[in-house]
Amino acid sequence: MSGSAGSPGHGRLLPPVAPEDFGLEFRVVARGGIRRGIRLERAFWASLKQMAESRKCTIGMLIDEIAESQAQTGNLTSAIRVACMRGLGNENLTLRRLASINTINAILVACPSPAFALASSKKILTFNAPFQQLVKRQLPIVPTDEARHDLKLALDLNVADIFARLDANGEAPVATGFVIGAGERRYRGQLNAVRAPVLEPELLMAFVFGG
Repeated sequence: MSGSAGSPGHGRLLPPVAPEDFGLEFRVVARGGIRRGIRLERAFWASLKQMAESRKCTIGMLIDEIAESQAQTGNLTSAIRVACMRGLGNENLTLRRLASINTINAILVACPSPAFALASSKKILTFNAPFQQLVKRQLPIVPTDEARHDLKLALDLNVADIFARLDANGEAPVATGFVIGAGERRYRGQLNAVRAPVLEPELLMAFVFGG
C-alpha cells in the first residue's frame, strides 16, 4: 500500500508550510498619490518583499505595475498572487539553468589554470584542458582521454571537511594539498576548492594553484 509524501520513510515533495503563512494580513500601499488597501496571505507579502529586494524597488512599485498591467481583470489580489507565482517560477527556472553540469563545464573551460569537478567519492567528473595537460606532463603513462577513470586522487582534507569549512566560512575557498597518481607515479600539488553551483548532488570545483 502506498503512503503519503509526508508519512514515515517517504521524503517530502514540497517544503513544509507554516500555519502563519495562511494568515491574511491587511496593508495599505501608497504610490503616486494612489492608496490601495490589500489583504493577502503573509506568504505572498513575503514573496513580494523578496521580489522587490531582488529588483531593487519597493513593494509599492511592484503592485503599481501589476495593477496597471491587469486593470481589465478588476481583481488586484488575484493578479498579485499570479504575479508572485510567475515571478518565483521564472527565478527558479533561471537558477536551475545556472545550477547544472553545463555551467560547471563552462567555468572550467574558462579557467586558464588546471581545474576539475569532484564528487563526494573523490571521483573526477570533468576537467579542463590545462588539467589534461598537467596530467600528460606529470603522469605520461596515463592516456589523457581516460584520465578521469585511471587517476587516483587523495586530498589532505576529506571532502566532508571541505564542505563543512565552506559552510562555516561563508563559501570562502578552502585550500588543501592533493596527490594524483597512476601506477607508480605521483604528483603533489595545492588546490582551492569551492562548492559547485549544482542543486544535487553536492560537488566541488577544484582549482590547482601550485605543485
